[in-house]
Order: sequence, then C-alpha cells, then structure tokens
Amino acid sequence: MVLVTKKRLIRLAKGFFPALCRPDDTWALARLAPDEAALYRAMDVRDREHNVAVARRLVERWPDAPDCAVRAALIHDAGKAVRPYNVWERVFTALFEHWAPAVEPYPLRGGLAGAWQVRQHHPRYAADRIADPCVARIVGEHHAGTTPWAARLREIDAEF
Repeated sequence: MVLVTKKRLIRLAKGFFPALCRPDDTWALARLAPDEAALYRAMDVRDREHNVAVARRLVERWPDAPDCAVRAALIHDAGKAVRPYNVWERVFTALFEHWAPAVEPYPLRGGLAGAWQVRQHHPRYAADRIADPCVARIVGEHHAGTTPWAARLREIDAEF
C-alpha cells in the first residue's frame, strides 16, 4: 500500500506543475561521467529533482558511499526517459502497481501498456545504457535491492 506523506503530496503537486521543480543540476553533473550526464539530462525535471534528493540523502546517511553508488542514485530513474511517461500514467501505475499485469520489457509500447513497462522495467532500461558496470548494477537492482548499495538506494528512494 502506498503511504501518503507530505513529501509524496508535494511530489504529486510537482508532477502536475513541473515548473516548481528545482533540481541541483550543477551538483549532479559535476559527479557524473559523460555518458551518465547525458542520461541525467534526458530525464524529466521531476525525476532529476527526485534523483538529486535521493543522492544527497545517500551521501548524508553514508558519507563513505563509493562514487559509483552516488552516481547510481543520480540516474536511478533514467530509464523512465525511454518514452514519454506523463503524469497521469505515473499516478495510475503507482496507484495500481500491485495489480499491474506483468509485461515484457521489449518491444517498448505506447499507451498504458508502455506505461506499465516503464514502471516495471525502468531500472533495466537505465542499466542497459550505463557503461560503468558498478553503476549499472546498482541502478539495475535498485527495485530488487539484491546488493548492499542497491538495497540502500531502494531504502532511500522509498522515503521520497
């Protein structure tokens, strides 16, 4: 069940009004490799703001976090940029995530089927585009939390 918190309500409002988002792109881009920076720039402003918040919390909580974990946090949702993923699709797929049909990651579709694909497979879509194997592994596993840094990223991501 999705817990409605003040942070989630603010994020929902920013979903409808992206001009309210203020990601710290300078902070993020200073940490990313060139290919990762391209993925970061391709993300929606709402996802960039969220990813920066997650990365900052990761550094705050684990100051000794390896560079690849911080970079993974900055682009963990980059797979959502593989197709237009509008606010209504994001809200719908989040609300009904537990009842969603399982969908194959490819071929990438449009419409609601494509929205389900993005929701379920965005970690893979991003990981497939990341050159650094450490960053790709953490991003690809951030929903499953199967490695220590992926689990930490998942824990922080759930707070937002």
